Amino acid sequence: MFAIFCCCFFFIHLGAELDLSTLGQELVPALVLSQFVLVGNPLIVMAIMGYMGYRKRTGFLAGLTVAQISEFSIVFVAMGISLGHIDTQALGLTTLVGLITITLSTYMILYSHPLYERLAPWLDIFERRRPYRELAVDRHPPRSGEADVLVFGLGRYGSRLLRELHQRGVTAVGLDHDPELVRELKRQHLPVHYGDAENPDFLESLPLSSTRWVVVTLPLVASARTLVYALRIAGNRGPIAVAARDEAALEELQRLDVQHIYQPYRDAALHAAQHLASVMRPANVGPGADP
Repeated sequence: MFAIFCCCFFFIHLGAELDLSTLGQELVPALVLSQFVLVGNPLIVMAIMGYMGYRKRTGFLAGLTVAQISEFSIVFVAMGISLGHIDTQALGLTTLVGLITITLSTYMILYSHPLYERLAPWLDIFERRRPYRELAVDRHPPRSGEADVLVFGLGRYGSRLLRELHQRGVTAVGLDHDPELVRELKRQHLPVHYGDAENPDFLESLPLSSTRWVVVTLPLVASARTLVYALRIAGNRGPIAVAARDEAALEELQRLDVQHIYQPYRDAALHAAQHLASVMRPANVGPGADP
């Protein structure tokens, strides 16, 4: 708590030192520097990740996360001012760049997938002919007839659902974009494959026409919505089930072309209540109790 108060007073002190009258003079330099951060930082990350063997889509999405400066930049500038190395004018410039890049990068991340679809034809330079880093995880997507159920998203709910289906003799296959998670589930002898569920190229490689059910357990509603649309475009005409984490997600997912919506927390609470009621019921029946 003390650290939070110190941070608050620190930024209040910085704001008091900020000369608002100079911000107009710093607008053009701030726009130039913001453009470098918004465009240059993602390009640098994409180049590095492409060299390391990742696909252009992975590099693009990772690059968007660094398309801004943080509040620590203001802290470093404040240190420079306190040491007398720079003047207070630099604080206004850094503050403007921070406001511009943090605001715009937020929308870039929110609309990262539509943005990637528009820019993908020009991003081939950032991908090797063989993106070995991702190919090494799983070279073989599910084949036709291998799975009656595809489970997208292998978090706590998705992996448990896959395990229960597998134990009941259902030919289900799990898909996730986390390579470490895929490796761990493979060590548990579960039928899982690596792949980005929002990548159209990956979806086209799946046996969607022969799959009886598709279950989407992705935690983000936007990701689930994008995947459902992509599945329909890729040729899936079978039933789709999605998982809703809360009432807000349920309301959003009800608008999609899906046949069933699972509610993990509600279903778990209902199961627990039924179990407790069944366990406690005999205790309420005793001598003189109503039959």
